[in-house]
Amino acid sequence: MADNTPVNSQITDAVTQTNVKVLGEAPAQAMGMVYQTMAHSISLAMQNSMQTQGGLQQIGNAVTSTACRLILDIANGGMGGGGGGGGGTGGG
Repeated sequence: MADNTPVNSQITDAVTQTNVKVLGEAPAQAMGMVYQTMAHSISLAMQNSMQTQGGLQQIGNAVTSTACRLILDIANGGMGGGGGGGGGTGGG
């Protein structure tokens, strides 16, 4: 307590208690901020991995589609042909 001041001792005690309260809560608030930052960083990493996985899925679909098209082209006996006109079997 500060008895030797021209200010009322109740006021100085209230200010001191408020300052002590703020200093006492600081570590908990700091840890809360750390936890929020960690959660945000993890969520961004998860989001990036999902985007990467989606991109790889698109590449896989494109490769499968191209492979199927090539198989069908070979089965039809030509390069990009529509299967019409003299397919190479039978005729002569």
